[in-house]
Amino acid sequence: MYIVPIAWLYVALMMSVAEATNTTGTVLGAIVTFILYGLLPTALMVYFMGTPGRNRKRRAQEMAEREAAIAAHAAAAAASAQPDAGGQPPADPVAPVRKEA
Repeated sequence: MYIVPIAWLYVALMMSVAEATNTTGTVLGAIVTFILYGLLPTALMVYFMGTPGRNRKRRAQEMAEREAAIAAHAAAAAASAQPDAGGQPPADPVAPVRKEA
């Protein structure tokens, strides 16, 4: 996967060396050549090539978070569904009605 960026950086480096060692060339021109023909295009290419991997990683992380939330919700629902889970005795649902004397 990284053979193309490495090869392109090698070509850009050789262009820079040729620029610096030429009788009409300068070291500043060689640095600019290496940056503009080598580093910037290679950085963009590697960034764009890594986009699908970053998307897969993000989706996997979201799925793991979603599964953890579902498991936590299911555990909370199972714990609250137990009768008398609070440890209190059951109460009558309807209060007794008394006659006034």
